[in-house]
Amino acid sequence: MSKVKIAGGAVCSVAAIIAIIAIILSNGQVRTNDRGLELIGNAESCLRDQYVCPAGVLTDGIGNTHGVKAGTRKIDAQIAADWEKNILQAEKCVNTYAAGARLSDNTFSAVTSLIFNVGRGAMQKSTLFWMLRQGKEADACQQFPRWVYADGVKLPGLVTRRSKEKALCLDGV
Repeated sequence: MSKVKIAGGAVCSVAAIIAIIAIILSNGQVRTNDRGLELIGNAESCLRDQYVCPAGVLTDGIGNTHGVKAGTRKIDAQIAADWEKNILQAEKCVNTYAAGARLSDNTFSAVTSLIFNVGRGAMQKSTLFWMLRQGKEADACQQFPRWVYADGVKLPGLVTRRSKEKALCLDGV
């Protein structure tokens, strides 16, 4: 996915942020497995400075859009804390609207990645979530390729991401 950088563009390590969450922050709160975290982190990339995402939203860290302030460079601990909050919000949506407690870790992680990217509002009434609530996980996994558009434009980065999410989802069925 292409990003329009606003400042410097200093990168950070997705692996380092995952390690901070695993060791220091989450205390077992984050359910998304390592494959899911790597998928999200690598798809979003990790930038210490702000950028405007393809949807036109000011973003920093690993896909963080909450409380982003232009001209602020974040350190790994801040990026990890923001990312953990965002992951937990996405997981809450999966649990609330997609029967997340019944899902395998791989399917849960794939759906969390999708929510992290497209947002809760778009997914709550989606066919994919309906299928998950009905226990039709394999059918739900087939829905991932439908979510490859931003502002009506099919984005190659989203096609790649959805393919990886679909494979992870199906690995859990």
